[in-house]
Amino acid sequence: MALSYRTAGESHGPALIALVEGMPAGLEIDAVFIDTELRRRQGGYGRGGRQRIESDTATFLSGVRRGQTIGSPIAMQITNRDSRLDDLEKTPPVHRPRPGHADLAGSVKWLTVDCRETLERASARETAARVAAGALARVLLASVGIEVFGFVRATLDVRTDVAPDTESWRELRTKRDTSEVYCPDVSASAAMVERIHRVKTEKDTAGGLVEAHVFGCPMGLGSCMRWEDRLDARLAGATMGIQAFKSVEIGLGRECAFRQGSQVHDPIGFDPGQREARSLGFVRPTNNAGGLEGGMTNGMPVVVTAAMKPISTLGRGLPSVDLTTKEAVGSQYERSDVSAIAAASVVLENVVGFEIARAFLEKFPGDTMLECHAALEAYLDMARRLPLPGR
Repeated sequence: MALSYRTAGESHGPALIALVEGMPAGLEIDAVFIDTELRRRQGGYGRGGRQRIESDTATFLSGVRRGQTIGSPIAMQITNRDSRLDDLEKTPPVHRPRPGHADLAGSVKWLTVDCRETLERASARETAARVAAGALARVLLASVGIEVFGFVRATLDVRTDVAPDTESWRELRTKRDTSEVYCPDVSASAAMVERIHRVKTEKDTAGGLVEAHVFGCPMGLGSCMRWEDRLDARLAGATMGIQAFKSVEIGLGRECAFRQGSQVHDPIGFDPGQREARSLGFVRPTNNAGGLEGGMTNGMPVVVTAAMKPISTLGRGLPSVDLTTKEAVGSQYERSDVSAIAAASVVLENVVGFEIARAFLEKFPGDTMLECHAALEAYLDMARRLPLPGR
């Protein structure tokens, strides 16, 4: 069975559920890591009051015995403390849709004038379940030497130019984890905090750019044989499925359109001293392709950058229409963040991690982790001995 996950739950319902299927048996669960990722998703400068109410942790309801996966579907529950979906006083109907949200389109789609029936599921609160599923997948990746590092690249007009690589990313992760905005650049972090504060005083909101780097991927994850199997397309689809994300780029991304081919494509060399590395000795002076060529990993770090739009709920509101009367009104206010860009970087990191894990298990399948490890080592051994007889 292919690795997959589904989520269930509403923003103010009793709980969020992540159901993960296709995880091999024998994976040692790192519950501390999963809960740490959930807590990181709640953090970051600019978050709203909801995060002071919730204290997200994952409870395993199935698929795990004595700390290890057993091959059956894994259900994880994240309880909502702020559970008031049926309380009409605390969660009244929303008749004034907020521009930028799913409110209007969802209300028309499901033939109601109460936007709450859409917004409760469309809410980014759902990403807690996706972070749980992604963090679980990253436990698998870590067991085979693949790591994911995410951070905030930019907030509005404030940007960092840090360039993570196989040597520096762990040090940058330490710096990121001390930043209020999850940016591994001290001076840029301070400027981002100031910028978000200024936006808050204007009763406005801020978005930005978030980035994820994947280190340790063996060559050949993904495929060029069918368009839907191309890993860059799958990463783009998974990323664009995150609430409020409006664009995604792999490696150099849209900048490729403004350069000539000689300034885009990454030259290939060979270093016998690196034959044992995941790159199998093939080296590149640049990584403009973002670790993906022809829809497959090429041994370089996978790099995904995504743009998050500003939060759609503004303190000062925006022009809207009352769905019951069709009269012009200001949009309704729901408790919200000023900026969730730090949290968005955590969501991206874990969503990318899940998709990489899915591609890994397609290339190196097995009912148990022992079989997956064996398949990986056998493949790397054969790849290092190329050309093989008859090939």
